[in-house]
This record gives sequence, structure tokens and C-alpha cells, in this order.
Amino acid sequence: MKKIILPLMLVIFLLTGCGGENNSDNIPDKESGKIIIGVDDEFAPMGFRNEKGELVGFDIDLAKEAARRMGVEVEFKPIDWDNKEAEITSGNIDMIWNGCDIMNEYKEYMIFSKPYMDNRQIILVSKDNPQKITSLGDLADKKVGTQSGSNSEDYINQNESIKNSFAEFKTYRNIKEGFEALKRGEFDALIIDEIAGRYAMTIQPDTFKLIEETVGPVTEFGIGFRKGNTKLRDKVQKVFDEMIKDGTAKKISEQWFQADLIKSSR
Repeated sequence: MKKIILPLMLVIFLLTGCGGENNSDNIPDKESGKIIIGVDDEFAPMGFRNEKGELVGFDIDLAKEAARRMGVEVEFKPIDWDNKEAEITSGNIDMIWNGCDIMNEYKEYMIFSKPYMDNRQIILVSKDNPQKITSLGDLADKKVGTQSGSNSEDYINQNESIKNSFAEFKTYRNIKEGFEALKRGEFDALIIDEIAGRYAMTIQPDTFKLIEETVGPVTEFGIGFRKGNTKLRDKVQKVFDEMIKDGTAKKISEQWFQADLIKSSR
């Protein structure tokens, strides 16, 4: 699912929009110096709780810096990732900056910033890898898990031959749940965002092993906004472009990934 941090903001602005192209007037415009960002707060390293319970992450740092530059308050609201459509179309949140794939399905109710990071789905197994899994083909007759509402789930559901080859296909609420289930042996393998998988290996090097095979198409992360809310999207994009140009986004990426994974503004 995918996925960071992360999550990843603007002068006094008009917040508009509800889901759908022509019904943005359903939610009244409001003058506000505060923006509400929806996040999966267990999606390390894009956005998650540290040992003190504080919300941290790659996308969190990007969003905080953008908000600081725009002189506005930002509130991060934890959401069920599988319910993100209802959250953003209802106006409960203004945007999603949390390792969100730019997908045609999401474009039905969201508009996106320019992509800022590539994302691929990979296979994660336990360190000892008792099933000797080395490729997607080795997942036949295995128990496989992924995050509910993620790009991985969509890909598997759209490819019946792959899905039917599994002994079992299960979804979990968030990435943390998936990692714990894999450690307990409930799954033989997880299909997840590479960024989340690599981070898990970094903090638990003796627990997991990454299989170097891309599952499905490579996607891109973008910042999602309620459909029709182009004013907010454009304001955020302007600030984020400046962060890329002056090297701030690169610095934040290097702090989390020891590499510059930010795509150039275009």
C-alpha cells in the first residue's frame, strides 16, 4: 500500500470542493489558515507514530515544511486508507499527502500534484524464507497478504490468474499489521510498497528479506486533493516546486532514505 514518508500548507486560501467535477459548491468556501491532511499513521516511513507517540515521517516533514513556508497551520488526521474516498469527498480532510499512488481509480474523486516519487510493489518474506520464494511465480500455492485499498490489492484483484494461484490472499488494515502477521507466520509473503519494505528491513534487518522483483506496473506518488479544488492544489504545488529547486526536498529525502528519491519538478 504502499508506501513513503513520509506525507507528503498555504497562505490564507479558499478551500473548495466536494467529490465530482461540478459540485464543488456543496461545501461552502471558507477563509482559513489551517489545512487538514489525511494520513495512514502506521505507514512507515511516510507517516507513522514513533516510540513517543509523535507523528513523524518523510511526507510529514515535507508537509510541515510546506506549511511553514506558507504561514499556515497544518493538522494531520489519521484515516482508514480504505475509506479515503469518503474522507476527502465529504470534506473531512482537505488533502492526502501520504505515499498516495496516482491512479486512474483515484482520479475519479481526486486531483493530483505533479508526481514527486516513483513507487513499485515488491515481495517481502521472512528472513529465513522457509518457502524459498525468489519470484512472483513462487507465490503459487502460498499464503499472500497485502494492504486493503492499496495499489497491490488492485493489481492482484485485476489479475485473476495470479490471485487464483495463491493458496490464500488476505488483506490487512495497515502496513504495521502486515509486518506483524508476516513475523507470526500468518502469511508466506507480503506484496507491498518498496519504500515501506525497505524501511522495515532497515529497522528490523534480521526479520525480513526483500525479493528483487517488481510486481505490476511502477507507479508514482502524488499529493491528492478533492476534485475541483484546483486553487489548493496549485498553491501547494508552487511551494513544493520551490522546495525541490532550493534543495530542501532533497535534504529531507536524504534524512529518511540516505538518497535523493525526489523526482525533478516538471
